[in-house]
Amino acid sequence: MANTKQATKRARQAEKHRVENKWQVSRMNTHIKRVVAAIESKDATKAKAEYQTAISVTDKLVNKGLIHKNKAARHKSRLNKHIAALA
Repeated sequence: MANTKQATKRARQAEKHRVENKWQVSRMNTHIKRVVAAIESKDATKAKAEYQTAISVTDKLVNKGLIHKNKAARHKSRLNKHIAALA
């Protein structure tokens, strides 16, 4: 338990940040799932559009430090490989 006013405030802030960060990462995963769904339905145009939004969201999380840049690169590479196979 926090012993000082400062530690209590930092604990409150940490909880708020944790919830916000979890929401952001969940949003990224949702966009990735949308791309995968479009790929599975063989819809290349929808897959490309969803891919662009997923890339944008993923890059923002990298800039904020919420995910590692290599994880983002891995997701982008794998999704792009599947989209290229549709064409």
